[in-house]
Amino acid sequence: MSLLRGALIEYGTDLIGPIPNVVIFQYNPESLTRTLEIPPRPTGATQRETGQAGEKTFEKISFKAHFSAANLLDEGKVLAEMFGIGPQLAALEKMVLPSSKLAGLVGAAIDAIGDALGGGGDDAPAQPIPREKYPRILFIWGLTRVLPVTIDSMSIAELEYDALLNPTRAEVDISLSVVAVDDCSDDVLAKGALEYSTLAKEAQAIANLANTAEQIVELIPL
Repeated sequence: MSLLRGALIEYGTDLIGPIPNVVIFQYNPESLTRTLEIPPRPTGATQRETGQAGEKTFEKISFKAHFSAANLLDEGKVLAEMFGIGPQLAALEKMVLPSSKLAGLVGAAIDAIGDALGGGGDDAPAQPIPREKYPRILFIWGLTRVLPVTIDSMSIAELEYDALLNPTRAEVDISLSVVAVDDCSDDVLAKGALEYSTLAKEAQAIANLANTAEQIVELIPL
């Protein structure tokens, strides 16, 4: 059986383009840390009943990704010979940077024209609306985990270099937050991914009943 590899995929506002920005892990991380952040229940006059749900629970994922040019160099890959693992690291960094510098410049020009047409009144200028957007990211880990995420932090440790000082081995610590997609969001891909992963998790929870049926009988004598 072929090994499934984890990946991070940057996609646009609609569907994935013909050549999306994809980083497939050369070596799957040895472990993942998943943290479910449960919002505190209200207290005092606004306190809810014990079983009443409050805000949504947020999931955070962190792991260490390993990259090495050794196998690529053995296979004679031209990019690895020229840049080491620089392209993979650059693709990762692109996922945490605003997606469109050009859009930001155009937006600034539009703001400037709007100020000029305003006649130079005494009113303070309005706060410009940011036109740069961070990339939308999917985290894929196996057949049942396809999640829309934001990258909270990324720490890159370059460990080895070639003669041209291109990195040839690196470890990258990555922290992600699973996006709780709003019902009014236009991000159809994120909605579908989250619904798919949620259904897969619920199906596994139901399947667990088969494992515990006999144990339940032993716990509750009739």
